[in-house]
This record gives sequence, C-alpha cells and structure tokens, in this order.
Amino acid sequence: MMDDQMLKTLCGLPGVSGAEEPVRYEILKQIEGHCIYRVDPLGNVLAFKKGRQEPVHSMLFSAHMDEVGLIVTYIEESGLLRFTTVGGIDRRVLPGKTVRIGEQPGVIGSKAVHLKSAEEKDKAPALDALYIDIGASNREEAEAKVTLGDRAVFCTHYCEMGDGFLRGRALDDRLGCALLIEMLRGELEYDAHFAFTVQEETGTTGAKTAAAQIGAEIGIAVETTTACDLPDVPPEKTVCALKKGPVLSFMDRGTVYDLALYRRALETAQEKGIPCQPKAGVYGGNESRSVQTAGNGAQVLAVSVPCRYLHTPSCVAHRSDADNTLALLRALNGAFGG
Repeated sequence: MMDDQMLKTLCGLPGVSGAEEPVRYEILKQIEGHCIYRVDPLGNVLAFKKGRQEPVHSMLFSAHMDEVGLIVTYIEESGLLRFTTVGGIDRRVLPGKTVRIGEQPGVIGSKAVHLKSAEEKDKAPALDALYIDIGASNREEAEAKVTLGDRAVFCTHYCEMGDGFLRGRALDDRLGCALLIEMLRGELEYDAHFAFTVQEETGTTGAKTAAAQIGAEIGIAVETTTACDLPDVPPEKTVCALKKGPVLSFMDRGTVYDLALYRRALETAQEKGIPCQPKAGVYGGNESRSVQTAGNGAQVLAVSVPCRYLHTPSCVAHRSDADNTLALLRALNGAFGG
C-alpha cells in the first residue's frame, strides 16, 4: 500500500523544472537507510538497492521530480509580473488561478471581460496578455519580493475525494516518485537501480544523464498518463480510465516501446491477478525516449498511473490504481530480473 502522508508531502512541495531542490531533499529523507544513493551534478537522485538475487539484465526504474509551472520573466513598473510557462500548460486554465512564488502568494490576472473584444472572448488569452499580481504597488516593491527566474506553482492542496480518489497539484509525477520510494523501502527480488530525475517536463533532460551513468539494460519509466474517461468522450479517445489499474504503453509521441517487455508485462499482470490496461492510443511522451537512447541504449517500458486533468492545478487519480501499479512494479522486478 502507498503511504498517503508521504504522497501528500511530495505533492505539497514546489518543484518546477530546474528548481526541484525541495522535492529532492524530501526524497533523500524518505529513502535514507533503505539503499545507497548519490546526487549527480544535474540534480538527479541515483539510488541502488540490493535484492535477494542479482539480475541477468540490469534494471532501472525512473520517475521525475519536476512539475509544470510558471517562471517570472519581467517586472512591470506597476509591480505586476510577466511570466511564461515551464512545460506544457493549457493557457485556458491560467486566468484567475492562485499561485505561490516561494512564500509569496499571487493571482494570475488578465484584461477584464467587459474590455475584451468579441474575438478575445472566444479565444484562450495569449501568455503576454496575462500577469501575476502579488499585491505590489510598483516595481521596486515587487523586486523586494521576487526576482526574474523565480518559479511559480499553483496553490492546490492535496486531498482525498469520494471513494479513494486523490487530488493533487503535482501527481505528475510525484505519484511515480512515491511508488519508487515504496519499492526502495521494501524488499526486492532482484537488485535494481532507481533514478529520481530532473527537468522531464522541459525535454526529459535528467533521464538522459541518469541513464547514461547507470547503463542499465532495461529501463522502466514510472509515470502518470492522461485518462479521458469523461462524459461525451468517444471510446477510441478515452486512452485509459481510472480504477482499471496501471497503464502500459506500446508507443507514444516520443518512444516505440520494446514489444517483448510490453507483452511480458501484460502477461505478468494477468498471472499475478493485477488489473492492468494498455494505453489505447499514441499520445504524449515521457523520459523513456531519453533512457532508450542514452549510452549504449536500453529496452524500455512505461508503467503509468491513469490520471485526469494532467498539467492543470488539480490532477485526479485513484488510490486503487496507485496500489496496483506498485504491485505490478514489484512483480516486474521479479519477472524481468531472471
């Protein structure tokens, strides 16, 4: 079972790409005493844990620490902050959202609706039409509180909803990080490497250096992926659904996954009685593409927790999917190690 408090803590920490330090420090606290580890120059956490046996092929489980967010690019004379996005964020979700820059609260503002033209009302606002209001009266006052390059995160509190639904700002990919921590805390059948990576949302940079250093022959990216099990979505566009178990990808926009690993993972799930679903479509991408091509290359597989509303202030997943993903990852350590 996944540790609820640990996931809540991870989701509450700011960790926009390139500024993952708070998340990294918490992960180091959580894995201390359970494995050997180091932090590389880029900021990845690279860990190794002995299992009951030595594997025939070395394995790497990876999850990224960073999240999408905003970065301050300019301070107006008025004290309002101009910004751009870090990672893929739909501009339509931005106006009116509360954010935090360090300990400084703010709100994303835009032109008042009664001042917008008919054309503007029908379109998502451009980024240069938005700003962050931190309550500063002028530039000097704003500069005393923030600097260019500061990251902003959405102010959303982690909570449980209904019958096991989980809501959090950065479930992508703090869920993956939490599952890797659970694996490191428990027993493994085979030795395995683990990487908590940086800057996935801006180009899967951390995974490339992590994989190159570790040189594993099999790489498993532990992720979240978009679930579109929503009203009026046709079946062929649903991709995956909550409460149906972990998602296995055969291909996405960045990676063609190893067919043998994909089929073996499906078979393992069936043998162990773990609910599992293929990702029904070729969408998105993750750091598998970097793991696959780093160093001498690797066979790769993506194992994801289905999640609604990715890259918004409030992602939604389900506890049963997280627990079943953890069970499958442990089973794959055994299945792929021999």
